[in-house]
Amino acid sequence: MVTGTVLAREGSTFRVLTDAGEVCAILRGKVKRDTPHVVVGDRVRLDAEGEHGILGIAGVEPRTSLLARRVPEGRGSRPVAANVDQVLVVTATRDPPPIPQLIDRLLVVAEANQITAGVILNKIDLERGDALAERFRPAGYEVFRTSVKTGEGLDRLREALASKESVITGPSGAGKSSLLNALEPGLKLRTGEVSARIRRGTNTTVSAVMVPLSNGGFLVDTPGFSEVGLWGLEPRELAHCFPEFRPLVDSCKYADCSHTHEPGCAIIAAVATGAVSLDRHESYRALLAELQSAPADWE
Repeated sequence: MVTGTVLAREGSTFRVLTDAGEVCAILRGKVKRDTPHVVVGDRVRLDAEGEHGILGIAGVEPRTSLLARRVPEGRGSRPVAANVDQVLVVTATRDPPPIPQLIDRLLVVAEANQITAGVILNKIDLERGDALAERFRPAGYEVFRTSVKTGEGLDRLREALASKESVITGPSGAGKSSLLNALEPGLKLRTGEVSARIRRGTNTTVSAVMVPLSNGGFLVDTPGFSEVGLWGLEPRELAHCFPEFRPLVDSCKYADCSHTHEPGCAIIAAVATGAVSLDRHESYRALLAELQSAPADWE
């Protein structure tokens, strides 16, 4: 039986990469009813070739991770991408100036989905970003410094992407497209062509697309990434999505500590000593307020 990785879904057809190359496949009959919702990144088993060279998906291998988003105007979640190994958040060090709280939001999305995360400080030819790098040091995030203009840091980042399934995301203007083109020439063109074909004629941008890299890895283009994951998080779980908070959570005076104002809070104490970034703590407070005001799934 042939196995492969789902690159994209186009209507009822899936583009699947196998050892022999890219093929088209569909879900059939009983398998269609019993198989989990197939998404980009899924490892699938394919049956013998059917009509017009289209194979059938006979099953889905167990997933190591899953990104999911809330169903628009509804309840529950919709899977977006499976088996993601890492999420790397890109920010420019200058032009435009970085927005630390937005970076934190994207990192929390990765943490909430239990996916390894890292930070890419781009445009270091304009500004080295030392203070920003130091901000993430207590959290233990791997920080990549890159410059498309000088080429600095590209080899290290390219190695980090090798043989892994990666989501690279970040705010507009961070230079993500230029960075990815520098890492993999032609990547932006291929991703754009596939994305346009998949989304044509729709009013939604929930479709993810996965592009193979020459180093054996995959890049997942997930539109609206900030909409993934955070919505399903309970307020009390948010502190665990800040890695530098985790060792301190159980040391607070009160078991139900919100880590925002309570006496005897170990996290607030760590902020006072500089062991935890004040700015990171402010991001936590902002996200906590958002989660506390969000409607419940049944509302």
